Amino acid sequence: MGEKVDAEPVSGRVMLGQTLRVLREKAGKSLAQLADDTGYEKSYLSRLESGERLSKVTVMEDLDGYYSTGDLLLSHWKAARLDAFKDRYKEYMALEATARIMWVFSPGIPGLLQTEDFARGVLSGAQTTADGDEVVEEQVAARLGRQYLLRQKPEPEVRIVMDEFALRRPAARGKTWHDQLLHLEAAALWPNMTLQVLPFTAGAHHHMVGSLTLLWQRDGSAVAYKEGNGCSRLIEDPDEVLRQRLSYDRLRDLALSPSDSLAFIRDVLEEHRP
Repeated sequence: MGEKVDAEPVSGRVMLGQTLRVLREKAGKSLAQLADDTGYEKSYLSRLESGERLSKVTVMEDLDGYYSTGDLLLSHWKAARLDAFKDRYKEYMALEATARIMWVFSPGIPGLLQTEDFARGVLSGAQTTADGDEVVEEQVAARLGRQYLLRQKPEPEVRIVMDEFALRRPAARGKTWHDQLLHLEAAALWPNMTLQVLPFTAGAHHHMVGSLTLLWQRDGSAVAYKEGNGCSRLIEDPDEVLRQRLSYDRLRDLALSPSDSLAFIRDVLEEHRP
C-alpha cells in the first residue's frame, strides 16, 4: 500500500465559495439570474464562488436572506476572513471573536471604529504591487468584518482610549474625514462602548509608538496584544498581562472622561464641518 498523503488544507474563502456555488445550483439559478435577483455584479459573484475575493459581511447577510439559510454563510465568512490576515494575527483574531470585555488603546483611529472609506485610505498607502487594489479591498472587507463583533449578541463591553493624535491627522478627502468623525461621535453613544480621548496635555507616555488591546473571555481568562514598529506580540503569561493592564489603567486615568471626550470629538467635528 502506498503512503497516505494528507490533503492540502482548503482555505476558508474556498470553502465559502463552494458553499455559495452549491446553494446557487440547488436554487436552480445561473450567475446571471442571481445577479439580477440580488443586484450584485455577475463577475463579482463569480469571484466569490471561486474563492478569489472576500466579500463584505453585509453581502453574506444579504445572501443568507436570499437563500433562507439563517446565518450559514455568515458563519463561513467569519472563518474565511482570517485568510486576509497574517498567521501571527489569526490566534488573536480567534480570541477577539469570543471576548466579552475588550480594552483598546490606539495612537490612531482604531480599526474597530474606522469607516470604509477611511480604512481604504489607511490601507492603500502600503500597497505598491500591480494587484494592490485587490489586496486593499480584501483587507478593507476583513477590517470592517471585525466590527461585526461589536454588534453580535451578547455584545462585548468595549473601552477604547484614543490618542488625540488620531483626531489631528485627517483623511486626505474632507468628506471621508467628516464621515469618520461622525462615526466616532455615534460610537461614543453606543451602550456597550466607552470612548475616551487621551489629550496632548497628558504629555509623553509609554504607548506612543503602538497599540495595546486587552481581552477577557467569559471564564475570566485574559490576554494582551501589542502592535507597533512593524511587529506584534500576543501575551498570555498572567503576570505580563497584569502589567499590561496596569499600564492601560495609567493611560485611562490620564484620558478625558467619556463625556468630555465626546465634547472633544464634537469640537473637532465642528472644525471640519463642510
